[in-house]
Amino acid sequence: MIGRFMWRGGIAAVLVVVMCGVVRAGAADDPEAQKLAKEVSNLGWLVFTGMSEAGDYDLFVCRPDGSKLRNITKTPRYNENNVRFSPDGKKILYRRIPRAEHIHHTLHGQFGEFVICNSDGSNVVVHGKSGEFPWASWSPDGKQIACLYKKEGKIRIFELETKKLIKEMPRYGVFQQLYWSPDGKRLCGCANVDGADWNIIDIDLATGKVTLVSRDLNCTPDYFHDNRRIIHSHRQPGLADGYGWTMLMQASVDGKDRKLVYGQRNRHVYWSCVSPDDQYAIFSIFLEDSGVDGEMAIVRLADTPMVVSSTVPYTELENLYPGAKQGPVLHLTNVPKGFEPHWTAADIQSQ
Repeated sequence: MIGRFMWRGGIAAVLVVVMCGVVRAGAADDPEAQKLAKEVSNLGWLVFTGMSEAGDYDLFVCRPDGSKLRNITKTPRYNENNVRFSPDGKKILYRRIPRAEHIHHTLHGQFGEFVICNSDGSNVVVHGKSGEFPWASWSPDGKQIACLYKKEGKIRIFELETKKLIKEMPRYGVFQQLYWSPDGKRLCGCANVDGADWNIIDIDLATGKVTLVSRDLNCTPDYFHDNRRIIHSHRQPGLADGYGWTMLMQASVDGKDRKLVYGQRNRHVYWSCVSPDDQYAIFSIFLEDSGVDGEMAIVRLADTPMVVSSTVPYTELENLYPGAKQGPVLHLTNVPKGFEPHWTAADIQSQ
């Protein structure tokens, strides 16, 4: 996915069997995964993009163990993506494009209409024309949005209700995946810096200071709620097969500390975020370094660093992180494959 481009659309022939109320993922063959599923089952809700039975991409919500799954959009004319809960969990923002246009897995935040609705999918409001407010990200109070204008070289912050421009600043090389820190003091994004692509940077909104958090072949960053760390994907060429398998990392916002979260031989890991209490991470797993939706999985951060092997040990990564664990891993096989899952502590069911 890093440095590659793949178009993936809603193909009607590819159907997803949406299973609600089934045995929790991992419970059938792994008691530790079953324990993890029970542990997270009532820790808020997930929202994510997944393929519907009609073959288009819709928005789904579920409990973190995959139970209580609901399709909250059901819009066969559109593909929805780039979804995020508001800080209070009452709203979600996302983008929607006509179904025929498909989702671009690295440029999706700049295409289509910017939409906000209630977390149950009701009260859909389209904000602006197609392409407006690209890569919109909530402010901590939900009253502003930060947007990335790549071609114009700007990051702009707007008052959400009036669309009044509040602040404009250089984009500092950021070209995708712009997110606001929970304390409102910083932005992070995937950036081209000093001639190198796919770096993670942190931008101080008050001073404009830019910190290089992680260098080369990184993407899909998001903040921890402690405001001190960023979780992101990273591919290190030379491991295993030469090309390398994309792993999940965490790094301090000052760029001084980087740690492995999860690596799996013969798999690429993307679209990560952490739980509201910073105790768990959710991500999507891919067989190839391309595509949109992958099987989602959850791990306890206390159990990391984690290196998971298939039939062939992942000794190259294990040597870099001696003492790394093998599990447990909660595979959410009871929901559609997911794209950009996001986690809220709010009880959206009662709203």
